[in-house]
Amino acid sequence: MSLNKEMTAADVVAQLRDGMTIGIGGWGPRRKPMSLVREILRSDLKDLTVVGYGGPDMGMLCAAGKVKKLIYGFVSLDFIPLEPFFRKAREAAQIEAMELDEGQLHWGLRAAAMRLPFLPTRVGLATDQLTKVNPDLRTVTSPYADGEVLLAMPAIKLDVALLHLHTADRLGNTRLYAPDPFFDELFARAADRVYVSCEELVDRIASDEADAQSNPFERSLVTGVVAARGGAHPTSNVAVVAKGGSYGWDAAHLKRYCAAADEDGGWARYAEEFINGGEAAYQQAVGGLDAIVTLPRQVF
Repeated sequence: MSLNKEMTAADVVAQLRDGMTIGIGGWGPRRKPMSLVREILRSDLKDLTVVGYGGPDMGMLCAAGKVKKLIYGFVSLDFIPLEPFFRKAREAAQIEAMELDEGQLHWGLRAAAMRLPFLPTRVGLATDQLTKVNPDLRTVTSPYADGEVLLAMPAIKLDVALLHLHTADRLGNTRLYAPDPFFDELFARAADRVYVSCEELVDRIASDEADAQSNPFERSLVTGVVAARGGAHPTSNVAVVAKGGSYGWDAAHLKRYCAAADEDGGWARYAEEFINGGEAAYQQAVGGLDAIVTLPRQVF
């Protein structure tokens, strides 16, 4: 049995099926596995339930008609507060939506990661969350003396998680050097299968104990790894160490993408220019790999 988990983006998408629930790591315009998302956009996949702290991944999948349902804490490009193609799909009622507080999404993923049916929380109590926004949510009463009534946040179980990290090896070991890793571990643990794209793919990661602290989850959880230098573009992939590639998001390209949402036939033209020709053509169309990996980090 081979321990080599290296795959291509096309190999990964060939494992996906219509109707799957797919969690996408990163958040907003940060660390999105966009090369894998673009491969989905080139496929015939449809009726997907997509889970995440959304950015252009969710917007593009909505624009391409791939989405049946979104489960999200937000869908934002940060400096552009609301992702425009998501907004169009949501306002036109083209998708089902489960709109959650960021903490509720966190708790739903954590419940799935812990193989629990739900986790209790106070988030959402005494709000429209339980009456108008998500009326299917239920409460639970503490079995202890306090008797407190809490929201029972259901587990958000994923068929597949797609993540973008800085470094991986062919055995499935990973390194995430981001200053804001936050939820990626939970996506991996909540999923039946995990596919990772990475800036740097090596035969075997050799590191010391300090570096090993950047290993977000066990290699046994990883189904496949894809070498994808610049693969988070147009989102950022910042690293706090000089390893595995580090670059900011491409604000100019994201503005170009958002402008397409206001144009008749804008998505079709964007897809023809940037998506349909494959990943090498995409990188050439946005200025080349050197331009991607030297994008400055945003400072706030």
